[in-house]
Amino acid sequence: MSEAVVLQASHIGKKFHDPISVQVLKDITFSICTGEFVAVTGKSGCGKSTLLYILSTLDTEYEGELMIGQENMRGKSDRQLARVRNEKIGFVFQFHYLLSEFTVLENVMLPGLKLGRFPEKEVKLHAIDRLKKLDIQTLENKKANQLSGGEKQRVAIARALINDPSIIMCDEPTGNLDKKNSLIVFDIFKQLAEEHQQTLLVVTHDESFARNTHRIIEMEDGRIIKQ
Repeated sequence: MSEAVVLQASHIGKKFHDPISVQVLKDITFSICTGEFVAVTGKSGCGKSTLLYILSTLDTEYEGELMIGQENMRGKSDRQLARVRNEKIGFVFQFHYLLSEFTVLENVMLPGLKLGRFPEKEVKLHAIDRLKKLDIQTLENKKANQLSGGEKQRVAIARALINDPSIIMCDEPTGNLDKKNSLIVFDIFKQLAEEHQQTLLVVTHDESFARNTHRIIEMEDGRIIKQ
């Protein structure tokens, strides 16, 4: 496994002010290297999702430092952060957020067209390649609203891969799936990490999912208690 650090969080802290100040994250420090498949676990309310918002650059109100690759995320404009998200981070959520009136292929192409690094024809070829990688190329012309829950989540993973991100960040990606589809999603993630050196950070309540990743970062009351 290559030891290039993809993400480095140093002394991340976060307070909510509503109406009194509450410290929700305290001194969070860890790093993730290329090809690592890491789970973040802990009880509801321990700060997992708050941390993910910060790591994905969606929340910029925090203490400490966040590095993605060699870049410090501090002091970047909203526009610069949007570019970082589109170029370097793939997102997979509990709810797939596919556009139901678009086909599967169009949904997967969207972040690639938005990034504008390649012409549309090339983005389409990349999208077809990602669908093949996940064994769902037969769905490419179906509308998103015609898919099962498991199929939608695989399409969401293909979409997350379209721009060759440095890291894929997932928030409860199996939270809405049955056991069979949860295992399919897990196997896809494991294969991406081990065969394609894709880095993955997954927030999950699913203990059996977490147990089989490369490493667990366990949180309690806004702190990391084990990693």
